Amino acid sequence: MGFPRMVRVKQRFEGPRVHDIPRAVRETIASLHLADRVKPGQTVAITAGSRGIANIDRITRAVADELKALGLSPFIVPAMGSHGEATAEGQRKILEHYGITEASMGCPIKSSMEVVRVGEVKGTPVFCDRHVWEADHIAVVARVKTHTDFDAEIESGLFKMMAIGLGKQHGAEHYHRAGHHYSYAEIFPLVGKAVLETGHILFGLGIVENGYDETAKVQALLPKDFWEGEKALLRESKVWMAKLPFEKIDLLIVDELGKDVSGAGMDPNVIGRPSVQKAPEYPKVQRLFVRDLTPACDGNAIGIGMADFTTQRLVDQINHKAMHMNAITSGVSEAAKVPMAFQTDREAIQVALGMIGLTPPEQARVVRIKNTLLLAEMDVSEALLPEVKAHERLSLVTDPAAMGFDDTGNLPPF
Repeated sequence: MGFPRMVRVKQRFEGPRVHDIPRAVRETIASLHLADRVKPGQTVAITAGSRGIANIDRITRAVADELKALGLSPFIVPAMGSHGEATAEGQRKILEHYGITEASMGCPIKSSMEVVRVGEVKGTPVFCDRHVWEADHIAVVARVKTHTDFDAEIESGLFKMMAIGLGKQHGAEHYHRAGHHYSYAEIFPLVGKAVLETGHILFGLGIVENGYDETAKVQALLPKDFWEGEKALLRESKVWMAKLPFEKIDLLIVDELGKDVSGAGMDPNVIGRPSVQKAPEYPKVQRLFVRDLTPACDGNAIGIGMADFTTQRLVDQINHKAMHMNAITSGVSEAAKVPMAFQTDREAIQVALGMIGLTPPEQARVVRIKNTLLLAEMDVSEALLPEVKAHERLSLVTDPAAMGFDDTGNLPPF
């Protein structure tokens, strides 16, 4: 069996970029005039999640510095549901991957899985991290983006952080169960709203990224402005987000998946695969091959169930405890199902191309990406060249060349 020839393509995205992170954070927080709402010496818990948010270490440090400038005593809490094997040390380790340590942030990090019950919505108890609840104030820092599992005016952002993030594993499991009964789009914002209404929230900082995985905007919001403010930020995020520029793909090769890339491991909004409460849109991907895990995911291969093929080297890296805890908490067992695994990339691709129907492998529509977050460059097969040349945001970087495999039968690094 032959393989299609591939060409490197560059994709251009719209959207701004924040050049001076500390200044942008400082100015937007200053616009809230928080000095009128706090007293010197009061404690403030700053949320830090498990996603690979661009510049998250610089953003978090800037928030801590601004709070200290107000005479407050900030500390950071891992706010990430069940991630890190649902252990305090595991969640602290995730923050370390992102450069968030006590030394780099200049303030304490308090990691615990202990929660307190602070309310109830639709018969579901609402929980909050105990360290956070005992602070005088809470600063909610979160990226605002399209959720992997549902469509709504409020999706992934400040409200989800107040629910899944601050609820830790105990709360996240309750909310996902309620979300399966009602809907995520209803439960997650309601839980976040219940936390907001306790009066503990001092402000929120919404982060929006552009298609290049860069910080496009940071906006601080007072609690009264969370609802409308997050909706506006989500609309901007959807305009700027990166997507694959093709509607039909015979084989999509994804070099890596991981929780730092997407909560689903691979973003269903990018790969077109159905997720919990969202129907698939585009692209229509016949076969999906995922090659490896990101180093930062620490073996949590949640989302591997969306792939058709993988490698044995990926399977050997799986931390089944972490992946199973994630699947149990979310109530999505299929996300942890392991597909057919092959010893080499060559073997996996050969099998995949033999399962796309009557299209000859050399004429297959193949796309290779690093991960679902980085889509500014990709490799595409010759069959897609007419679409590349007709697309105003795509440009060729290389001439067509054979799909190269090394001596071990694997693709070279992207």
